Formats: sequence, structure tokens, C-alpha cells
Amino acid sequence: MAPTPIKPGIYQIHAHLTGPTSLLSATEQAVEHGAPVITDRVNPLLIEPEWIIDVSDPEQAGSPYVIHLSHQPAAGLVVAEDKLFVNTVPRADWAKFTFERGIGGIKILSDKGLALRTGHRGAQIQLAYPKPEFQETWTLEYQNPIPTE
Repeated sequence: MAPTPIKPGIYQIHAHLTGPTSLLSATEQAVEHGAPVITDRVNPLLIEPEWIIDVSDPEQAGSPYVIHLSHQPAAGLVVAEDKLFVNTVPRADWAKFTFERGIGGIKILSDKGLALRTGHRGAQIQLAYPKPEFQETWTLEYQNPIPTE
């Protein structure tokens, strides 16, 4: 399937789980590769569940995207051991993603073609070969443009 272009900006990323809305979020406890990224209920958290989605290389048309915490611009998403973490590493080390339309939402795919998958609320996001499953479907809720300073 062809990649779907996304407007760069600040987003809340909703998981398609049954029950109350769940957001892509980061835990407050770092481990070896950074803070594990999970889905959690919509409520005030210590780490803001808003993410900036931006092109990885603005000079290259069709460039994949990078994702980082909106209020901590140095904290980007990284993939280690097929799991998703947020960590303050150089931007060049952040994971790159593309998006594809799926049934009822968007699939978020790594540069290796693996889909972000949530098992249940509170579980760490894993990357797996894409399947037509709701655990791999996300809604990107646009909040604001990327601040220019």
C-alpha cells in the first residue's frame, strides 16, 4: 500500500482498543533503552501524551517521519529489540516512520516495515509484521502546528 502523507504538527495518538480512549504515552521510569512507550487512559500524566510528527529530512520529498514528545523536543522515539522507547538521543538516531491507511484508521510503520502494535492498555508498544488487526490501528488527532521559535 502507498504511504499516506501526514501534516507535520502536534498530535495525540489514539490506540484502537475497546473501552475508554487510550493514548500513546511514555512511562516515567527509564530502562536500558529509555522510557517504554505504552498506551494509557486519557488523563493528566507526568509526561505529556502529545507528540510532534515531523518529516525526518525536509529537503527530501517523500521523506519518512520522526516522532518526539511535544514538550521535550530532544526526546524522540527509538526502536530497540522490536519495542518502542522514548529517549534523548541525537535526532539521527530516532526511528523513522511511514503511515498507511488501514480499516478505520492509520497504521504506523517503522523503516523496517514493522507495525506499531498495542496489546492492551499499559503494555509496551511492540513492532510486528503488519496484519489486519485493530491493535495496529491508530488515530492521529491533530492538535496544533509545530511551534516555530
